[in-house]
Amino acid sequence: MSETPKFPNYINGEWVSSDRTSENRNPANTDDVVGIFSKASAADVAAAADAAQAAFAGWSSMPAPARGNMLYKVADLLEKQLDSLAREMTREEGKTFPEAKGETMRSINIFRYFAGEGSRAGGHMVPSERPGVFMWAERKALGVVSLINPWNFPSAIPAWKLAPALIAGNTVLMKPASAAPLSSWRIVEACHNAGIPKGVVNFLAGSGGEVGDAMVDNEHVKAVSFTGSCEVGHALHARASKRRIRIQLEMGGKNPTVVLADADMGSAVANSLNAAMFSTGQKCTATSRIIVEESIYDEFAEKFIAATKALKVGDGLADGVQIGPAIDKGQLDTDAKYVQIAKDEGATIACGGNVLSDGDYSKGFFFEPTVITDVTNDMRIAREEVFGPVAVLIKAKDFDDAMAIANDTEFGLSASVQTTNVSRVFEFVKGIEAGLVTVNLPSAGVEYQLPFGGAKGSSFGPKEQGPAALEFYSDYKTVYLKY
Repeated sequence: MSETPKFPNYINGEWVSSDRTSENRNPANTDDVVGIFSKASAADVAAAADAAQAAFAGWSSMPAPARGNMLYKVADLLEKQLDSLAREMTREEGKTFPEAKGETMRSINIFRYFAGEGSRAGGHMVPSERPGVFMWAERKALGVVSLINPWNFPSAIPAWKLAPALIAGNTVLMKPASAAPLSSWRIVEACHNAGIPKGVVNFLAGSGGEVGDAMVDNEHVKAVSFTGSCEVGHALHARASKRRIRIQLEMGGKNPTVVLADADMGSAVANSLNAAMFSTGQKCTATSRIIVEESIYDEFAEKFIAATKALKVGDGLADGVQIGPAIDKGQLDTDAKYVQIAKDEGATIACGGNVLSDGDYSKGFFFEPTVITDVTNDMRIAREEVFGPVAVLIKAKDFDDAMAIANDTEFGLSASVQTTNVSRVFEFVKGIEAGLVTVNLPSAGVEYQLPFGGAKGSSFGPKEQGPAALEFYSDYKTVYLKY
């Protein structure tokens, strides 16, 4: 039996081990220890921040195309390990192997996209109203930035934070989620092997309270990008505000899919199922409220429930499995708790709703894909984020009623409409209070070339991904030159 691999932190170009460790276990089989990770301390954060500050001048003064060439090398190194990285992600996070492989390839593409931005980095040049004056505004890096990542996309989200931060010329402190640190560790390993200079990228595993807070409070840190829960995001915002540093938050959602009477039924069911159940519902953009016009509600509900019942739950590395485990016991308990809340509120559990613990499920955190009917939008099950394979069906009188229900939430991350009426498409796009809108597609599933982020209580600060990402990780320097 091979020894469980150990994964140190990465500080100032060196792999740094600690006597304090945490286990990374497979949520589909808790007997499987994926790795043992060194836990960083506040002192480690301080050392990493000092190293990042010392490396900043050299990295930020390097021509942006040269930084881009290093990001291309990172992408190439990751692609050579595509299958093994995907298997590791499935073992540590639970999503199916095809989903993990798709996410890993997306991370690779993100690095290539932002590597290309190194050759396009620019600013603004405009004519002066004064003779003999030349003026322009150019982008400049901020300094040391802290990246605090979630567990549900353990490769893609670190990639879409790290790549734009680096191409803009910043140096980085990166913290993974304790539940799934290996995928982002592999990205840092690729940065090391690509020859990115010491101190530019630093990896610090550990608790949010100790490591995360220190990554916000350190005097060298000029900006913080966080993806995770609303509770933690609000706390970090308060800490960052005291220092008057930039902060970017991506938090919760209670995302609607609106199914109109003219929708293609087969497509609407498939898209809603994909958005609500795939990745075990553990996506911030997942559909959790399906709002259906009453004239087709019964037909949609029948087909959607049948499709949900047909889903295969199990270990994401097994053939044919569509739904993996919850990330841990805490999330499994949350899924079960909200099903009970729905029952207590008078809703009907149309299918699922149970913890799976027998046979092949005995060593993991498995929950039946669940559909809840007889739901009104004032129930807790329709208002609070579950983050599991739990979808509620809500009946709407007509389009206007569906829009009112969809917007009646504190969140505004993603929303989808299923319709064949082009006028309704534009009315929905104009009227929905969400940062991400899809039409005849699942609400979950975005690409890296366009801005990503929500509205209302889901997000704060500039958007991530696409060209908008550089707005957070850089500032302008404006120059006036008399000749």
